[in-house]
Amino acid sequence: MKKQAILATLVAVTLAGCGNKEAATSTEAATESERIEQVRTTTLHPREIQREISLSSNLQGYQTVNIAPSLTGKIEHIYVEVGDRKKKGDMLVRMDQNQYTTTKLTFANLTIEKQRMDALLASGSVSQQSYDQVKLSYDQTKESLDFLETNTYVKAPFSGVISAKNYEDGELYGGQPIVVLTQVDKLKTLVAIPESYVPQIKAGMRLSLRSSVYPDKVFPATIEVVYPTIDAGSHTFQAKVVVNNAAGLLRPGMYVTTTIGLGTEQVITAPYSTVLKLIGSNDRYVFINENGYAKRVSVEMGQRFGDDIEIIAPEIVEGVELVTQGEARLVDGVKLSVATE
Repeated sequence: MKKQAILATLVAVTLAGCGNKEAATSTEAATESERIEQVRTTTLHPREIQREISLSSNLQGYQTVNIAPSLTGKIEHIYVEVGDRKKKGDMLVRMDQNQYTTTKLTFANLTIEKQRMDALLASGSVSQQSYDQVKLSYDQTKESLDFLETNTYVKAPFSGVISAKNYEDGELYGGQPIVVLTQVDKLKTLVAIPESYVPQIKAGMRLSLRSSVYPDKVFPATIEVVYPTIDAGSHTFQAKVVVNNAAGLLRPGMYVTTTIGLGTEQVITAPYSTVLKLIGSNDRYVFINENGYAKRVSVEMGQRFGDDIEIIAPEIVEGVELVTQGEARLVDGVKLSVATE
C-alpha cells in the first residue's frame, strides 16, 4: 500500500510539472504576440545607376618574343643588356658567321654562273636541262643564304625592351633563348568575366584601368578580343584588354583593376547597414514592414554605391517599407510601431 501511495504522489507531481510548463509556454507565446518593436522605415524607390563590373588581373607586354635563332653554335656578340629599349630592326645578336660567309661566297659564284647561263640560253647554245640545274642550285643557295642571314644577324621584330638575357659573348647557344624582347609601349591584360555578362561584352568596348601604384590616375583601355568559349570550372570567359602605355608609367606584371561600364539601369538600393548577415553563413536578409508586422526577406547583394547597396529579391519592389532603424532587434512576425522617415 505504501508503494502505491508513493507512486500516485509521483504521478501527481509529474502532471503538475507538465501543466506548469504548458502554462509557461502559453504565457511566453502570449507575451511574444503582444511584443511591439519601435522602428523607423523608409519607402523604397528605384534609382538609376551606372552598371559596371570591376575585375582584377595582371598586365603583360602586348608582344613577347624569345630571341632564339634556329642555328646552334657560338654566340659571337650580344648587342643588348636587360632594360635596353630597341626599335624594330635593331641588331640584337650576332651568331658565328662562318657558315653564312661560306654560303655567301657560293651564292656569288652561282650568280655569275646563272648570268652566263641566261645569255647562253637566249642564244640557244645551252640545253634547257643544263640551265634548269644551274637555276635550281641558285634558288636553293639563295634560300639558304636568306635563312642564314636571318639567324646569324638577329634583329628586333618589333620595338620593345629587353626583359631577360641568358648568355654572354662567346658562349655556346642551345636550349634557353638568348634574350627576351617585350613590347611595353602597348600592354595587354586578360580578364576573366562571369558568364552572365556574355551578351553585354563586345570587342571594341572602352573601359578604364587603375593601378594602386597611381591611385589618382585612370588609364583608358579597350577590349580587343572576346574569347569564344566559357571555362566550365569557373563559369567565366576571357577578354583581351589593351592599354596604350606610350608614357611608360605602367609595366608588365603590375596588378590592375579593370572597370567595365555596362550602361544605366533601374535598381532598388538600401543603406548597407540595414542588410543583416545570418550568423554562421553568408546569407543576407533585411526586414520590411508588412501590414504592421516585421517580415524577414532574404536578399542578394549587387553593386555598392557609397553607403548604399543594391538588394535583389522578389519581395523588394517599389513602395515597400524597409526597416532602417531597430532592425537588429526584430524577429519574423513581431508587431511594429513605425516612425516613417
